Amino acid sequence: MGYLQGDKPISITKLLAMHTEREKITMLTAYDSTMSALLNRCGVEVILVGDSLGNVIQGHSSTTPVTVEQMVYHTECVARANTHAFLISDLPFASYGDPIQALDSAAELMRAGADMVKLEGGDWQVDIIQYLVARSVPVCAHLGLLPQSVHLLGGYKVQGKSKDAASHMLEQALTCQAAGAQMLVLEAIPSSLGERITEELHIPTIGIGAGPDCSGQVLVLQDMLGISPGKPPKFVKNFMDGHQSIEAAVKAYVREVKSGKFPGLEHGFAG
Repeated sequence: MGYLQGDKPISITKLLAMHTEREKITMLTAYDSTMSALLNRCGVEVILVGDSLGNVIQGHSSTTPVTVEQMVYHTECVARANTHAFLISDLPFASYGDPIQALDSAAELMRAGADMVKLEGGDWQVDIIQYLVARSVPVCAHLGLLPQSVHLLGGYKVQGKSKDAASHMLEQALTCQAAGAQMLVLEAIPSSLGERITEELHIPTIGIGAGPDCSGQVLVLQDMLGISPGKPPKFVKNFMDGHQSIEAAVKAYVREVKSGKFPGLEHGFAG
């Protein structure tokens, strides 16, 4: 957390170096300027303006209702208070159906303050990843459980459990990397697969229910504060337990990710 003492803001070069040096990367979601400022104070390296705002801010049952305009608004809010963290924004559902549309959507998010955009999907997104990267838009890919495809998947289910499915996901990860993606989120997959993919790639992997061996970890802020309605996913830990403030909880999250304490075995999935 040296940047808290006046170092330069986090860049993709820094994140790639952290991956190489096996220093864990901390990421949390934020959707407003107040939380953005707090996450910066706490030393979170990456802030994700997630389309999860459809669930935790708007009250929808999925992320699919979220629009580009809404993502731009929340990205602007977060960016105004962001001083050091690397800022990633989600390309929302149906906003990147072809390369031209993807570039238009990504350009809006970048102008709003994003340092990188995230899209869901593997080898079928190669053309879009290549097109964006060639036009100076950094890309984070997302494999495993894809929230925008929840209706197609039939619910929020662990992915990559069979040997064939695991091998296919590894192939997709390598394909995304070859296409130019500089980061990869892995969601709800067996811990052993998260480790395998991380070992094979030279770009950082960020796990959310993907085991302790990814390059870093991300959680939805409301989930890790224990304020989301309903039963939390297995991979979530309530960091407000034992802490008197949100800031203390976030600092605990940073410490536990950095030390390897979080996620524990109880937060992972078997293959």
